[in-house]
Amino acid sequence: MTPTDSELLELAREAAQHAYAPYSDFPVGAALLFSNGRVVTGCNVENASFGLTICAERTAVTRAIISGEPNRSERPRIVAAAVVGLKAQPCYPCGACRQVLSEFGCERVIVAEHDRAHSVPFAELLPYAFGPDSL
Repeated sequence: MTPTDSELLELAREAAQHAYAPYSDFPVGAALLFSNGRVVTGCNVENASFGLTICAERTAVTRAIISGEPNRSERPRIVAAAVVGLKAQPCYPCGACRQVLSEFGCERVIVAEHDRAHSVPFAELLPYAFGPDSL
């Protein structure tokens, strides 16, 4: 059964509870729904050398690839990416995360806005994206 937008946001919220954010105190969680129905979560992990910090969305993508999502012969496709910042609503993906999500054909992003699910077509967040077809 495919999770609802609200269920994906709840999974992202749970992932944010695991964030390592001692410098910004800005925990973020993400839940990615793949075309095969699998959901993979991630949280942000900060570093004293701020440029080495990794966002929740990229952590989730990395977890999906490491765990074999879905197989090596095809690029995984993200149907939806839910993102929750525990200290800010809405919390949209940063530019770097948008580029990474674009690599995997992300169709839409779900954020919490006034504790309700708000879905945005991905093309509105990153129009004219550079991707595999650009090469």
